[in-house]
Amino acid sequence: MKNIVLLGATGSIGTSVLNVLRQNKEQFNLRAIALDQDLDSALKVDDEFHLESIFVASKNISSEHPLFNSNANICYDQEALKEIIQHPEVDIVISAIAGFAGLQGSFYAVDAGKTTLVANKESIVAAGDILLPLAAKRHAKIIPVDSEHNAIYQCLSGEKSTSAVSKILITASGGPFRDLSMKELEEVTLEEALQHPTWAMGSKITIDSATLMNKCLELIEACYLFDIPESMIEVVIHPQSIIHSMVTYHDGSTIAQMSNPSMEVPIANALGEDSRVPIHFNDLDFSSMSLTFEPIPEGREMIFEMARKVCREKGNLGAIFNAANEVAVQAFRDARITFINIYEVVDRTFNHFPGSNIATMQDVFEYDRQARIQAEKVIKSLN
Repeated sequence: MKNIVLLGATGSIGTSVLNVLRQNKEQFNLRAIALDQDLDSALKVDDEFHLESIFVASKNISSEHPLFNSNANICYDQEALKEIIQHPEVDIVISAIAGFAGLQGSFYAVDAGKTTLVANKESIVAAGDILLPLAAKRHAKIIPVDSEHNAIYQCLSGEKSTSAVSKILITASGGPFRDLSMKELEEVTLEEALQHPTWAMGSKITIDSATLMNKCLELIEACYLFDIPESMIEVVIHPQSIIHSMVTYHDGSTIAQMSNPSMEVPIANALGEDSRVPIHFNDLDFSSMSLTFEPIPEGREMIFEMARKVCREKGNLGAIFNAANEVAVQAFRDARITFINIYEVVDRTFNHFPGSNIATMQDVFEYDRQARIQAEKVIKSLN
């Protein structure tokens, strides 16, 4: 029985994790969760899994909620979160808090040498220079949960290095606007951006998929996780979302990982580590399947150029790139900018800063802070 801490238990990834856990209760014990403010969902999780600890990030909550009658230890401060994650009896930490906010939890887990299942790509993008060396030092295993990176992980099939790899191909659904020109993107609405054709996800990642920024973040994450140069990674549009990634080896063999679009598949694989965790899933219907691939839509190349620069130079650029995007997406959700303005905010913010090395987590948080201030300045200049 492995003890699990789930960070981001009430989000879309957290919900999928819970579905996998309830199908495998004989293998996994959900010991603790962390969430922002959805106390109703947290109460349901506690009623089902009988948690030992619950971390609530938001300060704007009522202590009169029924959750506070729970037998679980409910806490709010970062030191308590650190203790929950780093408890000696914890075997696996699942980092599923959306955005840069998930970084601190990922750091606590890696620093304690925990097996860390990372669904929070922003942690790796912003602080890969810190987290990956720390994982090696602490003997912490980092297993990707993103469908694309988990697919690469599976296609590498236990290979300890990528020396035999010729190319890695990451697929993108293309989101709802893959057939639109940059001119047509000027008219799209928030409601349209939130209508993903193949995946059911949280609003931030859904908008990232619509802009293709999500795929830029995944490109950066892949470079860090698999220690491979960006020149060996190709990104293509695959609207059906059946093939999640492919790895081509020097002998000409290409290995692909396929499944219907469901986050439970990569979560189950990551939880299993060296074995396969059974779940309920929909079979692929090969007799009626048609798989197509397309290049990145015209006009979107410039964001990938920025992402590839992050891959090459690393340092502070990942934190800046990610922060600019998070601020821009929130501004779009708040109707302060248009959809297409997201690209301009990221571009102008990213190019405002020179590249620099980072040595500590404090460096990461400082560049994140500076980039957010600059992104807000860009947003104000657009209005």
